[in-house]
Amino acid sequence: MTAMLGMYDLPALQPANDRFWSLIRAHLGEGPNHLTRDRDFWDIWQDPSLVFAQTCGMPYRTRLHGKVHLVGTPDYDLPGCPPGHYCSVFVARADDARDLPELALGIFAYNEALSQSGWAAPVTHLSELGLTPLRLLETGGHALSAHAVADGHADFASLDALTWVLLQEHTDLGQRLRPVESTRPTPALPYITAIARDPSPVAAAVRAAISDLSPADRAALHIRGLIDIAADLYLAVPNPPSPAALLPES
Repeated sequence: MTAMLGMYDLPALQPANDRFWSLIRAHLGEGPNHLTRDRDFWDIWQDPSLVFAQTCGMPYRTRLHGKVHLVGTPDYDLPGCPPGHYCSVFVARADDARDLPELALGIFAYNEALSQSGWAAPVTHLSELGLTPLRLLETGGHALSAHAVADGHADFASLDALTWVLLQEHTDLGQRLRPVESTRPTPALPYITAIARDPSPVAAAVRAAISDLSPADRAALHIRGLIDIAADLYLAVPNPPSPAALLPES
């Protein structure tokens, strides 16, 4: 059996995530003793023995729908977002006063092309403004995108709103970067379980575990509850062009 909470698993948060999983496992009555941190996300998400994991909206709607069950969506109580939703935050260097149309004339750092917050939401937002980044830089992670901007390798990036909060709390990037603009909210990163497993007991265990978290762990993880968001709402979020289609000669 497999469990993974890798989407918001900064080193400083790993002990709290471990305690969260221990509570889920205790309420569920089964599951691995420890969270998996050394396997590819796609391998874990598609593991037939998956008990519990968190994925992203774009992987769910493009590849995982019908192959896993939704368990529920965590509510992170993010400003300007309905319960169970999040948005993307465009960031630039703190000393760079350019607005989004000007930044789009430079290099856009993104984590990967199947990321809702790092690719889909920002590209859709830019497209609605009639903007296209001049150049792209794929980084492999939100924190890496943030560092690419802070270190001058890119002009702007789009970060998951919760990741942006966590980076401000646990790194110096909050001082080195500034928020420029936010996208519209979409359903946040859902919890999933294997298609052969009944998701209802898992959801009940997650809700009980959230209730049992210590105030310190609940605050560290920014989790307020579990929301039921229908699969159709995830599937309705638009898919943007791929990086190769967006900038075919880049």
